[in-house]
Amino acid sequence: MKSHPPITIKTGRYYLTDRIRDVVNFWTTSQSEGLRPPPVQKPVSPDSRIITLPNRETWTVPPCDLQTAIANRESHRQFTAEPLSLDELAFLLWATQGVRQELHEAAVLRTVPSAGCRHPFETYLAILRVDSLENGIYRYLPLDHSLVFVKAVDKLSGHLTAATRGQSFTGQAAVTFLWSAIPDRTEWRYAEASYKVIALDAGHVCQNLYLACEAIGAGTCAIAAYEQTLVDLLLGVDGDEEFCVYIAPVGKVTKKL
Repeated sequence: MKSHPPITIKTGRYYLTDRIRDVVNFWTTSQSEGLRPPPVQKPVSPDSRIITLPNRETWTVPPCDLQTAIANRESHRQFTAEPLSLDELAFLLWATQGVRQELHEAAVLRTVPSAGCRHPFETYLAILRVDSLENGIYRYLPLDHSLVFVKAVDKLSGHLTAATRGQSFTGQAAVTFLWSAIPDRTEWRYAEASYKVIALDAGHVCQNLYLACEAIGAGTCAIAAYEQTLVDLLLGVDGDEEFCVYIAPVGKVTKKL
């Protein structure tokens, strides 16, 4: 059995404050030492299956009033059997991690804020009902606005339910978003001060998903309770240099009368 570091309430609260910046030596970070930044997107192998997504010029997504979206935002744990279209999925991915501008090798501007423009997340998708896509695990490539097929998973719905501690609605959604963190992207600039801002950045991403769902008649529910090892195995990440930090199933919902 793996040993785990001791956790105290005092330690946890300390990392929620900004006192950590008073003790971090920012002159010794990887950035200050002139080391190259981690890539802003995980590479893919040349033989990967890539699916190009519709973009803002081609997708069919109805406009949505922002005030209405904010007012109607709520967590949904029941979904209809209706699939998402590829246009709708592309829109949700753009809304949560889309790239607006590439600045240089160390930074891109996206549709969500991130501390120091570091954007430590990769977006994985467990797809069950999306038009023209087979079931399986995919990863979003924001620089290309494309998907890469990661792997097929037998009985994917059951794996999702088990990995989220029996929360069956994750396996009943049309698609479940699973965000992993690559801490090194943020640590490159902020060292030990990274962990609070990584958690804050995750919240920015998921709130955009909530609001974007309102535009397409869908809903979501943010999940932070899951079996870490099972989720990381499902995604095929090592659990150390990259690991899941947040989950959000998405599906069409029955609107209130």
